[in-house]
Amino acid sequence: MKKVILIIAALAFATACKNDTKEAGQEQSTSSSKDERSESTLNYPDELQKVFAAHGGLAQWNKMHTLEYSIPKSDENVEYQTIDLKDRYTFIENEDLFMGYDGEDVWIKEGATEYKGNAGFYHNLMFYFYAMPFVLADEGLNYEKTETLNYKETLYPGIKISFNDGVGASPEDEYYLYYDSQTKKMAWLGYTVTYQTGQSSDKVNLIKYAEWQETNGLLLPKTIAWYNYEAGSIGDKRNEVSFNKVSITEDKMDTEAFRMPEGARVFEDSEE
Repeated sequence: MKKVILIIAALAFATACKNDTKEAGQEQSTSSSKDERSESTLNYPDELQKVFAAHGGLAQWNKMHTLEYSIPKSDENVEYQTIDLKDRYTFIENEDLFMGYDGEDVWIKEGATEYKGNAGFYHNLMFYFYAMPFVLADEGLNYEKTETLNYKETLYPGIKISFNDGVGASPEDEYYLYYDSQTKKMAWLGYTVTYQTGQSSDKVNLIKYAEWQETNGLLLPKTIAWYNYEAGSIGDKRNEVSFNKVSITEDKMDTEAFRMPEGARVFEDSEE
């Protein structure tokens, strides 16, 4: 294959947060027609709307159709991901396989090495973390104020996000967005993992959003880092993921780019 990487999340999480993040990237969102609505007409809390505005605004985000970025593992290992922002189709290319979601199936085309991960969660795992805070504007979500997060004597106000029944693969999941009280920029993301369990969880995993990059009028993550988090106390950094070669445009990519290619197979949940 012309581009390279081993699955970044599967490796990064295996050492420090494999169990925590394994299932966090499942289908949590549905395509919507938010590009046809304005921010002011949607029922988002005022503070969340301020966070959206600090990152370029929902109106600008909703203009976009195609997102691309690379995730470096090392100087020689890089993964490339392409996402249709309206239909949430995905295409992933690395040194061991091709993977994608075409609107019907999650598919895999393996190379010499058999893929033993869960493509059902991985195909949009990094996208969901990367597209914060804007994916928290998806339909079927509920919002409420939550306790502030304290890190090195700085307090970050928080918003709790939950899912309506039947939304996504794990409607029991919960997210916690924490933001800078002055700039309104997103600072932390807390989330629980309930994939395929059908039960809620009180174990919160924590990601720091410390570095941003401006692309086409939007403030998007440059790096995100997982931290140890226990009983409301933030510990040491566990691992970090960077995003390079970011492109987000209003151009729609041909849907054929996401179709299952010859020689690929449909991923089944039983493979987990």
